[in-house]
Amino acid sequence: MTTRSYNQYCGLAYALDIVGERWTILIIRELMVGPRRFTDLMAGLPGISTNLLSERLKSLEQQSILIRRVLPPPAGSTVYELTSLGQELETTLLELGKWGSRFVPPAANGANLLNVGSYALTLKTFFRPGQAQEVDETYELRIENEVLQVQIKAGEIDVRQGVTRTTDVIFQTDMPTYLGLLQRRIQPDEAISGGLIRIEGDPCALNRFLDLCGIRSGRE
Repeated sequence: MTTRSYNQYCGLAYALDIVGERWTILIIRELMVGPRRFTDLMAGLPGISTNLLSERLKSLEQQSILIRRVLPPPAGSTVYELTSLGQELETTLLELGKWGSRFVPPAANGANLLNVGSYALTLKTFFRPGQAQEVDETYELRIENEVLQVQIKAGEIDVRQGVTRTTDVIFQTDMPTYLGLLQRRIQPDEAISGGLIRIEGDPCALNRFLDLCGIRSGRE
């Protein structure tokens, strides 16, 4: 594997030497929500080859951005996980995602829809802490074959992959509906009455969730 460099005495250039290669930032995006197996990463990165993913993971491990570890029995799977150094990139990714949101078209138009875990940072990107100071609620998103839990408490948000805690309300839907709700292309009442989403718990929680985490255009 050949290491390329901008060879410039500049912090931004050194950062791009590490994370500027194609796919690298998206691999880090996938790992922000928690440890992932190689197959999980492949599923969340449609279009990447196994060889290129292996190459990028090896490079990030060499730079101490991530580590490999084996889960305890009975799982026993090898997973990739961000180090504290890698986790420090979260704020950068949130700001970059917010900036990029102004270029996202209203419809996918042939672009790949991702797994709910891949969109975890979207919720943090558009989270409105000022409106959440009095909120203490945990939401479980069951989107197709994945589960994401979102805890909002006292103006802070925590997003985790899988079932890790007790939830107050469960939303179950498919990815096109989920994105339509986040983008406000589908109204909550319309989704509920049309059977596009199933809710276990308070139906009004969907409006609260979208008010706190729904996407706002970068041009607003």
